[in-house]
Amino acid sequence: MPCTLLFPGGWLPIPDLPISNEIPGAIRFSIKVIFSLFPYIRVRAAFPRYRYDQSMGLGRKVFLPLSLARVVFVSGVPVTFQWFPQ
Repeated sequence: MPCTLLFPGGWLPIPDLPISNEIPGAIRFSIKVIFSLFPYIRVRAAFPRYRYDQSMGLGRKVFLPLSLARVVFVSGVPVTFQWFPQ
């Protein structure tokens, strides 16, 4: 699992904990896989999946106006308060 290899230290033990040197690498790796899979499975089970038309509607009705409002805000606030260097 790439998440387990890249994020929580990979195959190597945690250097500050002396007990982590006693646990074999395969067991540490398995524990990290379990801890990274558990939240993923919980989120997949708890939240519904959107259909294609629902996700397109969400993007068109929610995310497009939010992103345009953010562009206006981020560009308008420095101009309004004259935060640009002269």
